[in-house]
Amino acid sequence: MRLEQYNWKGPSGLIWLKMGRLMTKGEQTRRKIVEAAAPIFNKRGYEGSSLSELMEVTGLKKGGIYRHFSSKEELAAEAFDFTWEAAWNSRLLHVDEKASGIEKLKQLIANFIEHRSPVAGGCPILNTAVDADDGNPVLRAHVAKALRSWLKRLQAIVNQAQARGETQPGVDPQVVATLVVASLEGALMMSRIQRNDKALRCVQAHLSRYLDEEVAAS
Repeated sequence: MRLEQYNWKGPSGLIWLKMGRLMTKGEQTRRKIVEAAAPIFNKRGYEGSSLSELMEVTGLKKGGIYRHFSSKEELAAEAFDFTWEAAWNSRLLHVDEKASGIEKLKQLIANFIEHRSPVAGGCPILNTAVDADDGNPVLRAHVAKALRSWLKRLQAIVNQAQARGETQPGVDPQVVATLVVASLEGALMMSRIQRNDKALRCVQAHLSRYLDEEVAAS
């Protein structure tokens, strides 16, 4: 389930549309369950999210939840997709579509550091990747898909920059995207452990120099 398939305002301003049509009552309930469960899974992980806690935040009993989802695994996977799209959309805030590709990358990097995900718990890829590495292949597949999507979106920006003559000859979009994502996720992990943003700020400065000196056309 992808957020761009929906127009919605959450529980307080119910405008529920799916693929250009009004959602059914069952679809609305399913969506509300995902929205309520997403912060729990994002903060506590799959194993750490108890059924009792999911029942409490959704206001439903076990049967009410599993009337809409075949398993906890299915709910966790949809909650991850919801959280990832919300996180990505927050990273697009204030990105100037008229800016150069290099500036867009810098803006996305800044947004990663400055703007927290609307869903509590932080970056869903970092949170879920380790949690689902071996024990939950379905959830791991959703994380892998999200990571590929993030890399492809950054690669597309570099490809566009190349087409405009904004990059140096020989720049590999895949390498640029990988360096950006790996640097940010690694710095985020360090910042969480150290309980400060020093690693993130160091990486932001390093990536800015990298983009200016090794990617941008001189």
